Amino acid sequence: MVGPELVDERVAVHRAAFQGSKFSAERWHAMAAGTPYTSARCLVGYNDQGVAVAATTVWSAGPGKPGLLEPLGVHGDHQGHGYGKAMAVGAAAALREMGASSATVCAEGSNAAAVATYRSAGYQPQAEVRDLRRVE
Repeated sequence: MVGPELVDERVAVHRAAFQGSKFSAERWHAMAAGTPYTSARCLVGYNDQGVAVAATTVWSAGPGKPGLLEPLGVHGDHQGHGYGKAMAVGAAAALREMGASSATVCAEGSNAAAVATYRSAGYQPQAEVRDLRRVE
């Protein structure tokens, strides 16, 4: 679980996983200080050499209620080695420990790698939900 001592690793993995991300230690601290984070945990995954390679945040709605993992990212230099699957499984375990009734993720259907990762970790696809936007 990420606390202030691991924020730099959490941020580095996130930025390396999501090109163009502006996530920072300051933003992590702001997130962690918010009320919703009282029922959340950040997780970092390491490879056999002790290098931080993946990260996610899990959000619980409370005991007996659904949980969400968002975002989950694998450092670009370490993709394709099963770290995403391991993090998705670990996220479900963390939510279970928090009393969540289920683990949910919202991945874009067009992101084939993400969909494959979650499926390999045992997540089952649900009906597609389309986003709407207003065009001015």
